[in-house]
Amino acid sequence: MTLTLAAAFAPYEELARQLIAHATDSDDGSHDIAHILRVFRNAMRIHAKEGGNGEVLTAAVLLHDCVAVEKNSPLRAQASRLAADKASGILTGMGWEKAAIEAVAHAITTHSFSANIQPETLEAKILQDADRLDAIGMVGAARCFYIAGRMGSGLYDPIDPLAKERALDDKSFAIDHFEVKLFKLADGFQTEAGRALAGERHERLKQIRDMFLDEIQG
Repeated sequence: MTLTLAAAFAPYEELARQLIAHATDSDDGSHDIAHILRVFRNAMRIHAKEGGNGEVLTAAVLLHDCVAVEKNSPLRAQASRLAADKASGILTGMGWEKAAIEAVAHAITTHSFSANIQPETLEAKILQDADRLDAIGMVGAARCFYIAGRMGSGLYDPIDPLAKERALDDKSFAIDHFEVKLFKLADGFQTEAGRALAGERHERLKQIRDMFLDEIQG
């Protein structure tokens, strides 16, 4: 039997079949269905230790990027709210109860680093942790460089790669994003299970940056 994409979201494959078509509306490879699946797997690892409503969590994972806003857009800070609004409409059309829709919408609204809104429910905390796990470690580094290329940024400043005598500028140099954002993420995890996973990936991220600097400096 051929493995389907929805089956990869087991034990919530039926929900995935209903929502995958809505999951992403962008050609951004850092927020594609592969990202959604990685976030789901992160979320399930945390959910297994922390608990929470798995169906609400899965719906929030599947729809957390259902509205695409580019990193350099002035609407970036509103992306999660826009996604929450769209997700609410989708789930309403599926006949979900109001309380469950509100729980999904809250998780989506608060997952975003740019939105800077504190998650209040366990499902929201798990989604935020699961999404941020995909921004650190090996995958996080790969996504950082992918997005830099998409935005037309350089890899690093050849004169001052460590920004010792200049201001950090992650819009111009990909490696600056490690200090501007990525190295800060591990300190903000919401759950104990998420924090444990974040610690491991944070160390990998530092190693990647160190190896990068070693190669460019000779």
